[in-house]
Amino acid sequence: MCWFYARKLEPFMTKERLYVYDTTLRDGQQTQGVQFSLAEKQQIAATLDALGVDYIEGGWPGANPIDSAWFDSQPKLRATFTAFGMTKRAGHSAENDTALNAVVNANTAAVCLVGKTHDFHVETALGITLDENIENIRRSIEHLVSQGREALFDAEHFFDGYKANPDYARACIQAAFAAGARWIVLCDTNGGALPAEVGQIVQEVITAGLPGDHLGIHTHNDTENAVANTLAAIDAGARQIQGTLNGLGERCGNANLTSLLPILKLKEPYRSNYEIGVTDAALRDIKRASRVLDDILNRIPAPQAPFVGASAFVHKAGLHASAILKNPVTYEHIDPALVGNQRDIPMSNQAGQSNLRKRLKEANLIVEKDDPALGRILELVKEREAQGYSYDTAQASFEILARRELGLCPVFFEVKRYKVSVERRKNKYNRMVSLSEALVVVRIDGEKKMSVSESMDELGNDRGPVNALSKALAKDLGPYQAMIDDMNLTDYKVRITQGGTEAVTRVVIDCEDSKGRSWATVGVSANIVDASFEALLDAVNWKLIRDTAPPA
Repeated sequence: MCWFYARKLEPFMTKERLYVYDTTLRDGQQTQGVQFSLAEKQQIAATLDALGVDYIEGGWPGANPIDSAWFDSQPKLRATFTAFGMTKRAGHSAENDTALNAVVNANTAAVCLVGKTHDFHVETALGITLDENIENIRRSIEHLVSQGREALFDAEHFFDGYKANPDYARACIQAAFAAGARWIVLCDTNGGALPAEVGQIVQEVITAGLPGDHLGIHTHNDTENAVANTLAAIDAGARQIQGTLNGLGERCGNANLTSLLPILKLKEPYRSNYEIGVTDAALRDIKRASRVLDDILNRIPAPQAPFVGASAFVHKAGLHASAILKNPVTYEHIDPALVGNQRDIPMSNQAGQSNLRKRLKEANLIVEKDDPALGRILELVKEREAQGYSYDTAQASFEILARRELGLCPVFFEVKRYKVSVERRKNKYNRMVSLSEALVVVRIDGEKKMSVSESMDELGNDRGPVNALSKALAKDLGPYQAMIDDMNLTDYKVRITQGGTEAVTRVVIDCEDSKGRSWATVGVSANIVDASFEALLDAVNWKLIRDTAPPA
């Protein structure tokens, strides 16, 4: 009864506000190999703004031409656009420090300044006295406030500094707060702190007089604890969280907002006690936001990323799949749709009949429980996976396999033979280049058709033997040609599944078409070209089946 009334009263309870500060465009850009163009910064900022974060840190004005142009453009955002810089240097006034003025002159509503709070760093890295450092912090924040800016102070190496000299670390942040900083952000700069000590230190800072609703937390992931440390800080009283999309950041990355935001929105006690600017509708778009960044970076999305990964709601084991079909709550901690994801039950040698029947149903193949074909398909999957096949991701190849076993796979064409040749020769510029040529002969409705294609693209670049083979196969399929013209190969992955002289090659091909469909197929052989061609054939056949092409 008590639980019932607590749930009924929940909408009327006052929730504390948590503020989300994104630093993808600054801290995230410090990731090895990452450099955003101006257009990419604009796209990422728009994605973050739509997601509902409260602050978007744009970068460091004056640090490079792109960042300078970015701040000059003054993007129109719902979030508070924030510039990042450092406190003034010793021996300079705040008004005459060129680096500080470059940040102030960016004319953003908020400015975040980083300053040292670890005595070791002050004396060793800066080479100044501890009192001079505190004075630099105070004067810099006062200058921002006098210019009408919302001031944030990033207390660099705070947790290490606090453990070494708590009185000095507190003196630094108290100076910033007394000077008018809206937020004091406690930074685990080297990522070495653990949740228990983060929680304890944040609590001690608040007890010493710095209000929690003026405290932020900035963590790095060097011990895989960035998200846990952020939650520990919230539990202790901090009310601003900093992080990056997909956990991008220097070394091992920053706290990952694609994990933190779903936790704060969906998990107790955060769901009931706190409110963030991210709406339920925006949260359903978080997987897409994650993919936007991956696409910009030309990265393959991390399949096992919590909440947004392709494997986050995949149930491979037969025992799990059986329970999931009865009630998804048995093995899912949230509804995947809440974060824009979806459930998947793949076929593999771990599968049982529950997995199998679900996969068949998704392919519009209804098979009764007692149909002996189920057992045959299961055994065939296990046998082929022992040979090197993998149907976890190649669901289109699984469907082709099942249809053949059920006698429901139409025959559109027959491949009579194919040949691929590769040669090295000099081009017209007297440079040695590779050129692949493929020949494919198919029989369609009693008529043989031969197609030849080269691997050279329109720019004169060699795209390899598999490309030539794919082009030759798709060059002339008679009555089916129009159906496959909009089919595009989007990814091609090769893996050696056995070593030594018995090496077996597995090829997985991803395709898509103009109808928005995407599918994956697999081929296995000791010969990479044979494996590729097998996957290509499955891809074409699946496309024709989906377009309800008439059999030959």
